[in-house]
Amino acid sequence: MADTGLADLFITQYKTLLNLNLQQNMSMLRGKVESGSHAGSKIASPINLVSAMSLKTPEGRFAPKQNIPADYQRRWVMPVDKEGDQLVDNFDQLKTPIDPKSKLVERAASAVARAFDDEIIRAATASATIGVDAGSLTTETFNTTNFQIAAAFGAGAAVGLTVAKLNEARRILEHYHNTDELMASGACLVIGSSQHADLRNQALVTSSDFNQQGGILENGVVRRFMGFDIVVSERLPVVSANTRGCILFVKSGVYLGMWQDIKTQVAQRFDLSSNPWDISTVVSFGATRTEAGKVIQILAADTSGVDITP
Repeated sequence: MADTGLADLFITQYKTLLNLNLQQNMSMLRGKVESGSHAGSKIASPINLVSAMSLKTPEGRFAPKQNIPADYQRRWVMPVDKEGDQLVDNFDQLKTPIDPKSKLVERAASAVARAFDDEIIRAATASATIGVDAGSLTTETFNTTNFQIAAAFGAGAAVGLTVAKLNEARRILEHYHNTDELMASGACLVIGSSQHADLRNQALVTSSDFNQQGGILENGVVRRFMGFDIVVSERLPVVSANTRGCILFVKSGVYLGMWQDIKTQVAQRFDLSSNPWDISTVVSFGATRTEAGKVIQILAADTSGVDITP
């Protein structure tokens, strides 16, 4: 037998550091929308609306007054319940130097963050529930004729995100009387990585020659343009073949209602073999578009596909 010396005692060693796979770890949109808390109800109305009025010319001296009736409307939001359980077997943990529990809590928090964004994105263009009370509910579908910008807008065929599309989106918001909110706090533009690349390729966006204050592009990131705070999210839907549905909204245009904010408990399960640890996460929330004319959908050519994480 050949003399291999200490090579016979060589061992394989592994890192004890545990990291999450690449994924979105925090909510990109929760702070960009209106929000509130609810409890003790299966449905809640976050906003009441009253119609506009037009003044009348008096019919004559001492003529009877005429009432100008108002139309009232409520928006409704319903909670979506979510939960997740992660079990850590005690026998398994005896055989590894890694204690995964803290990372599994972080894993659950990341999943909740994505769920918040998914609900906000869904509600922005989904059918909204309206009605005076919970017994007479109807739905308001998203008006694609007035509030959707085509993928081929300003071009002969479908193109990515362009300044022309953003200019048109702002025009629509102004046409529907969002000017005060635009001037006070701007709007939130949610785009994907491909649309972010589209903007970096346009001199009107990146060059200080076209922007009085400059600094539109910071460390490769387009943070703000045309009064829009830009959020890059891979959670946006692919609405048709190779077409991404980006959204633009003023803050008051989308509402996120919380019935139960994220709640994670780590407890031992003595009813299961090995008495494993259970990392249990629950959350309950729902979102709605608050009013037509406050949310715009911008379609953009995009072949990058859906997010890599569920």
